[in-house]
Amino acid sequence: MFFVASAPLSGDGHINLSPKGLDSFRVLSPNRVAYLDVIGSGNETSAHLLENGRITIMFCAFDGPPNILRLYGRGYTVLPGDERWSELSSLFGAIPATRQIIVADVFKVQTSCGYSVPLYDYAGERDHATKWAESKGEEGLEKYKIDKNLKSIDGLPTALAKG
Repeated sequence: MFFVASAPLSGDGHINLSPKGLDSFRVLSPNRVAYLDVIGSGNETSAHLLENGRITIMFCAFDGPPNILRLYGRGYTVLPGDERWSELSSLFGAIPATRQIIVADVFKVQTSCGYSVPLYDYAGERDHATKWAESKGEEGLEKYKIDKNLKSIDGLPTALAKG
């Protein structure tokens, strides 16, 4: 599990912080990472990256020694059909309702103690997203993306709107 944060340039805009799961994160090189992003009720990260590129990815240790790792970077969205899609998507297993791949060029890494992060036991992955995607079907997922994923909650266009 990891967390992704992004924000629009506007001081009145909404900062976005999203938890991510599944087997969806990859290290591409010493300074580049990517994660497979599934369809959700919003598409804030894509809109923020299109506007300003800023992204922070955070990992927390929920067992073992306490530790927090933050990756600060400039990111971009890769959509199905983009030139790099085949290369990048081949690094991940098939995840239903895949929307896009977020790539970040990391320019700063920070660790901190994590002393206040509680201990948790991993109990497994939820199957809600898979069941939801299967119930929608491919046409339903495309309609959902058009209805819910073309703009941020602040009205900024996402890469899906541009693509």
